[in-house]
Amino acid sequence: MQIEEITKQDFEGFWPVFKEVVAAQETYAFEPDLDFESAYQLWCKSALKCFAAKENGKVLGSYYLKANGSGPSNHICNCGYMVSPEARGKGLARAMCEHSQQEALTLGFMAMQFNSVVSSNEVAVQLWRKLGYQIVGTIPNAYRHKRLGLVDTYVMYKALK
Repeated sequence: MQIEEITKQDFEGFWPVFKEVVAAQETYAFEPDLDFESAYQLWCKSALKCFAAKENGKVLGSYYLKANGSGPSNHICNCGYMVSPEARGKGLARAMCEHSQQEALTLGFMAMQFNSVVSSNEVAVQLWRKLGYQIVGTIPNAYRHKRLGLVDTYVMYKALK
Protein backbone atom coordinates (compact mmCIF):
# COMPACT_ATOMS: atom_id res chain seq x y z
CA MET A 1 0.00 0.00 0.00
CA GLN A 2 1.17 3.52 -0.82
CA ILE A 3 0.02 6.75 0.78
CA GLU A 4 0.55 9.76 -1.47
CA GLU A 5 -0.91 13.17 -2.07
CA ILE A 6 -4.32 12.86 -3.65
CA THR A 7 -5.08 13.99 -7.19
CA LYS A 8 -8.47 14.98 -8.54
CA GLN A 9 -8.45 11.72 -10.51
CA ASP A 10 -7.81 9.80 -7.26
CA PHE A 11 -10.73 11.56 -5.60
CA GLU A 12 -12.95 10.77 -8.60
CA GLY A 13 -12.14 7.09 -8.08
CA PHE A 14 -12.86 7.37 -4.36
CA TRP A 15 -16.03 9.45 -4.86
CA PRO A 16 -18.51 6.53 -4.66
CA VAL A 17 -17.10 5.54 -1.25
CA PHE A 18 -17.02 9.14 -0.04
CA LYS A 19 -20.61 9.70 -1.14
CA GLU A 20 -21.79 6.47 0.52
CA VAL A 21 -20.07 7.26 3.83
CA VAL A 22 -21.49 10.79 3.93
CA ALA A 23 -24.99 9.68 2.90
CA ALA A 24 -25.03 7.06 5.69
CA GLN A 25 -24.96 9.92 8.26
CA GLU A 26 -23.12 7.80 10.80
CA THR A 27 -19.68 9.43 11.05
CA TYR A 28 -19.35 12.75 9.21
CA ALA A 29 -21.22 16.01 9.75
CA PHE A 30 -21.38 16.80 6.04
CA GLU A 31 -24.57 17.43 4.08
CA PRO A 32 -25.74 13.99 2.91
CA ASP A 33 -26.46 15.22 -0.63
CA LEU A 34 -23.06 16.87 -1.09
CA ASP A 35 -22.14 17.02 -4.79
CA PHE A 36 -18.75 15.99 -6.18
CA GLU A 37 -17.25 19.47 -6.65
CA SER A 38 -18.32 20.61 -3.17
CA ALA A 39 -16.94 17.41 -1.66
CA TYR A 40 -13.65 17.80 -3.53
CA GLN A 41 -13.30 21.39 -2.33
CA LEU A 42 -14.19 20.46 1.26
CA TRP A 43 -12.04 17.33 1.58
CA CYS A 44 -9.11 18.02 -0.73
CA LYS A 45 -8.74 21.70 -1.53
CA SER A 46 -9.61 23.36 1.80
CA ALA A 47 -7.09 21.13 3.58
CA LEU A 48 -3.41 21.91 3.93
CA LYS A 49 -2.71 18.43 2.56
CA CYS A 50 -4.87 15.53 1.43
CA PHE A 51 -3.70 11.97 0.84
CA ALA A 52 -4.91 8.81 -0.87
CA ALA A 53 -4.08 5.33 0.38
CA LYS A 54 -3.77 3.10 -2.67
CA GLU A 55 -3.29 -0.55 -3.39
CA ASN A 56 -2.60 -1.59 -6.98
CA GLY A 57 -3.63 1.90 -8.10
CA LYS A 58 -7.04 1.76 -6.39
CA VAL A 59 -7.84 4.34 -3.70
CA LEU A 60 -8.96 2.46 -0.59
CA GLY A 61 -8.83 5.38 1.82
CA SER A 62 -8.14 9.05 2.15
CA TYR A 63 -7.35 11.63 4.79
CA TYR A 64 -6.98 15.37 5.03
CA LEU A 65 -4.71 17.39 7.32
CA LYS A 66 -5.25 21.04 8.19
CA ALA A 67 -4.66 23.49 10.99
CA ASN A 68 -7.36 23.21 13.62
CA GLY A 69 -7.25 26.94 14.28
CA SER A 70 -5.42 30.03 13.15
CA GLY A 71 -3.04 32.53 14.68
CA PRO A 72 -2.09 31.50 18.21
CA SER A 73 -3.84 28.13 17.73
CA ASN A 74 -2.23 27.11 14.44
CA HIS A 75 0.17 24.68 16.11
CA ILE A 76 -2.59 22.06 16.50
CA CYS A 77 -3.81 20.21 13.44
CA ASN A 78 -6.98 18.36 12.57
CA CYS A 79 -7.46 15.33 10.36
CA GLY A 80 -10.34 13.35 8.93
CA TYR A 81 -10.03 9.78 7.66
CA MET A 82 -12.24 7.69 5.40
CA VAL A 83 -11.78 4.02 4.49
CA SER A 84 -13.65 2.05 1.82
CA PRO A 85 -15.81 -0.80 3.15
CA GLU A 86 -13.63 -3.40 1.41
CA ALA A 87 -10.53 -2.20 3.27
CA ARG A 88 -12.02 -1.91 6.77
CA GLY A 89 -10.46 -4.02 9.48
CA LYS A 90 -7.16 -4.34 7.62
CA GLY A 91 -5.14 -1.64 9.40
CA LEU A 92 -5.64 1.10 6.81
CA ALA A 93 -7.04 3.69 9.24
CA ARG A 94 -4.13 3.02 11.60
CA ALA A 95 -1.62 3.38 8.75
CA MET A 96 -3.20 6.65 7.60
CA CYS A 97 -3.30 8.03 11.14
CA GLU A 98 0.35 7.14 11.73
CA HIS A 99 1.22 8.70 8.36
CA SER A 100 -0.74 11.84 9.25
CA GLN A 101 1.11 12.20 12.55
CA GLN A 102 4.45 12.12 10.73
CA GLU A 103 3.19 14.62 8.16
CA ALA A 104 1.94 16.86 10.96
CA LEU A 105 5.33 16.81 12.65
CA THR A 106 7.05 17.57 9.35
CA LEU A 107 4.73 20.56 8.91
CA GLY A 108 5.57 21.82 12.42
CA PHE A 109 2.38 20.90 14.27
CA MET A 110 2.72 20.06 17.95
CA ALA A 111 -0.58 18.25 18.51
CA MET A 112 -3.54 16.72 16.71
CA GLN A 113 -7.17 17.19 17.66
CA PHE A 114 -10.28 15.47 16.36
CA ASN A 115 -13.18 17.86 16.92
CA SER A 116 -16.17 15.60 16.46
CA VAL A 117 -15.70 11.84 16.78
CA VAL A 118 -19.17 10.30 16.81
CA SER A 119 -19.41 8.26 20.02
CA SER A 120 -21.24 5.38 18.33
CA ASN A 121 -18.27 4.95 15.96
CA GLU A 122 -16.71 2.58 18.48
CA VAL A 123 -14.11 1.14 16.08
CA ALA A 124 -12.66 4.61 15.46
CA VAL A 125 -12.81 5.61 19.14
CA GLN A 126 -10.95 2.42 20.14
CA LEU A 127 -8.33 2.90 17.43
CA TRP A 128 -7.68 6.53 18.31
CA ARG A 129 -7.32 5.57 21.98
CA LYS A 130 -4.84 2.79 21.07
CA LEU A 131 -2.85 5.39 19.14
CA GLY A 132 -2.63 7.65 22.21
CA TYR A 133 -5.55 10.04 21.73
CA GLN A 134 -7.54 11.01 24.79
CA ILE A 135 -11.14 12.08 25.02
CA VAL A 136 -10.83 15.62 26.36
CA GLY A 137 -14.47 16.56 25.96
CA THR A 138 -17.91 15.18 25.28
CA ILE A 139 -20.59 17.17 23.48
CA PRO A 140 -23.99 15.73 24.40
CA ASN A 141 -26.42 14.96 21.56
CA ALA A 142 -24.19 16.72 19.04
CA TYR A 143 -24.79 14.37 16.12
CA ARG A 144 -28.05 13.32 14.47
CA HIS A 145 -27.21 9.73 13.60
CA LYS A 146 -29.42 8.39 10.82
CA ARG A 147 -30.23 5.13 12.67
CA LEU A 148 -29.62 5.92 16.35
CA GLY A 149 -30.95 9.46 16.66
CA LEU A 150 -29.04 11.95 18.78
CA VAL A 151 -25.64 10.70 19.96
CA ASP A 152 -22.70 12.36 21.69
CA THR A 153 -19.49 13.39 19.98
CA TYR A 154 -16.01 13.42 21.47
CA VAL A 155 -13.17 15.88 21.18
CA MET A 156 -10.00 13.77 21.07
CA TYR A 157 -6.45 15.08 21.44
CA LYS A 158 -2.85 13.89 21.25
CA ALA A 159 0.37 15.81 21.76
CA LEU A 160 2.79 14.96 18.95
CA LYS A 161 5.90 16.42 20.56
